[in-house]
Amino acid sequence: MDPFLLVGTLVCLLSAVLCIGAALLRQPPNDITILSVAAVELFLLAYAVGAVVRQVAGEPVLGEAWEFWGYLLTALVVPVGAFWWAILEKTRWSNFVLAAAGLTVFVMLFRMEQIWDGVAGL
Repeated sequence: MDPFLLVGTLVCLLSAVLCIGAALLRQPPNDITILSVAAVELFLLAYAVGAVVRQVAGEPVLGEAWEFWGYLLTALVVPVGAFWWAILEKTRWSNFVLAAAGLTVFVMLFRMEQIWDGVAGL
């Protein structure tokens, strides 16, 4: 298993659990939930750097490269959008949006790994 996928899974799911927990406790977005989504974004930036290094070093994307980079660019936008939502709407429901960002990035990360390894989509 790719270490990036393992770390990304942990970061995304921990962020989602924290945000869902805060929402269930009827808390508005707070430093913990917003920083957990910032951690997802920081991970994605590290993932992007790692992907560029892997490609420059000669490791090819076995699937469609345009699809991989499209997923990565889209995944980079998701936490930013959720962050702005949480800043603009300070209700407990924003924590569900923050949680959705973590879960969405997790699914996209899994798909990016499939594309990198050349596994056909389901």
